[in-house]
Amino acid sequence: MVFVARSLPDHADTRSGRVLLLGATGFVGRHVGAALEAAGYEVLAVARRPRKTPASWRLYLMDLASHGPEALTSLLDEERPVAVVNAAGEVWSSSVGGMRLGNQLLVDRLLAGLARSRVRPRLVQLGSVHEYAPQPARVRLSESSAERPTTDYGRSKLEGTQAVLRAAAEGTTDAVVLRLSNVIGAGTPAGSLLGHVAGQLLAAPPGTTAEVRVSPLRSSRDFVDAKDVSRAVVAAMRVPGAAGRVVNIASGSSQHVRDMVDLLIGISGRPARLVESSLTGVRPVTDTDWMGVDISRARELLDWTPGRTPRDMIADMWHAAADLASDDRGSG
Repeated sequence: MVFVARSLPDHADTRSGRVLLLGATGFVGRHVGAALEAAGYEVLAVARRPRKTPASWRLYLMDLASHGPEALTSLLDEERPVAVVNAAGEVWSSSVGGMRLGNQLLVDRLLAGLARSRVRPRLVQLGSVHEYAPQPARVRLSESSAERPTTDYGRSKLEGTQAVLRAAAEGTTDAVVLRLSNVIGAGTPAGSLLGHVAGQLLAAPPGTTAEVRVSPLRSSRDFVDAKDVSRAVVAAMRVPGAAGRVVNIASGSSQHVRDMVDLLIGISGRPARLVESSLTGVRPVTDTDWMGVDISRARELLDWTPGRTPRDMIADMWHAAADLASDDRGSG
């Protein structure tokens, strides 16, 4: 473990306590960290590689999946966080081994570190709705839906969820699992469908029509805003009755992916020609063509509802991607 930054700004508000955030420099982790700080928590950021984080966060470099849990236990005992959020893991990996390492072994070592610690923080594990079996069209996924994932990603995430729930049932960890639908917002990974589209729009020379090549746009998915997800994480940390439970976090509506791509192209303001082809390099989706998610439990248990629209999330995504591309060109 390497500790990178120790001091806090004078204005930092730590009245709500400290939260250990794994995967803090990733797409979802950055949004969760911002929400935690806005709620008055001190963010103890854990990541595998040194990346830029807000000055008010304390950054620890730790590869929990590749090393034992001893460093994590020491960090927990020293800092005594009120919660641990696991936003780490592999999503856009083409390697089954990589997904097992990031989504299963990492969770096992996280649980071992928590079990050995003298403190008992609330663990919020970020799972995925891809842990469920595909549902028939217009049948929404609920927390009681069958767990028979059809992808390597879903299977590896389910293994992590099951380990967390076993630890909660055995009383060794105070934990809740949030199963996220397809998260969109500023920083959406380039390997995702919408990230891939944004990249092609930005790569087109000025004054030309971008040729946007995508896989066949047949499916509908539940897309949820990263900011809404982050509010759900903060709520899950604070609700005692959430312990040992699985809670779906989604928008509650299913959007056709073609509509989302069209919305992105429209918000970009760039002329584009859409070409559907199987040769895109984007990770294929092998769930059924329709996915919707029931979020009743999130409303009832966490008092949480999504507040942002597809236009909100796509606009945030596009503007962040465009700003990053502009910065890269300026520094080139």
